[in-house]
Amino acid sequence: MFKEWRHRRAVQRVKPGDGRPLKRFRWWQSFSRALFHLRVVNDDGGQAVYAVDVKHQNQSSGKVNVHLYLDGRHHAESKVPAVFPVQGGTVEVRTSNFGLKRCHYVTTKGAEHQLIPDPASAEGRRARLDRAHPALSRCIGFLSLVVLVIGLVLLILQLMEQITRAPEGVSQYVGTFTSPIGLPAWGNVVLGLATVAASTERALRLRYSLLLDGGAG
Repeated sequence: MFKEWRHRRAVQRVKPGDGRPLKRFRWWQSFSRALFHLRVVNDDGGQAVYAVDVKHQNQSSGKVNVHLYLDGRHHAESKVPAVFPVQGGTVEVRTSNFGLKRCHYVTTKGAEHQLIPDPASAEGRRARLDRAHPALSRCIGFLSLVVLVIGLVLLILQLMEQITRAPEGVSQYVGTFTSPIGLPAWGNVVLGLATVAASTERALRLRYSLLLDGGAG
């Protein structure tokens, strides 16, 4: 029930486009813009070509707009999370602090297909690495996961120590906990940068976990 209500609200936020042409993706936009494409076959055998364009500059403020283009022209726009009615279903777009966590075409029958990233984008280059060097790609993905798990474990240990040492805390019931791992200030900085890099890498593959990537944000 709540999911359907949220879906309807997202559809109601969609505004009509102004018909402007889609701009080419430039290399310097790699970490400030995401561009994905979708081709839908019409009943008469023709094709409708959609493009989802997302600018990340205002993502920290939560005011991120998603723009939908149809056959190269601005067709609609919406705030995230966005749900665009398109031929044969909807296009759903959701963002995180590190990029996109969802950009899928959902058919009327419930099938889901991730849109294809533009080859010039950071997501497109990451996808090309996965196709050309699958073993290396899996290693990078596994390393990102390990970094986030380590960051989560250390965060939990630090929180447990702070809670049990706080005045009028739970120490009177369970005792004082001391983390077995203590990082110096520079170590925390390095770990923080590593977790941001790991979540960014996962966002390039549209991988997202509230527990892992959400904690890194």
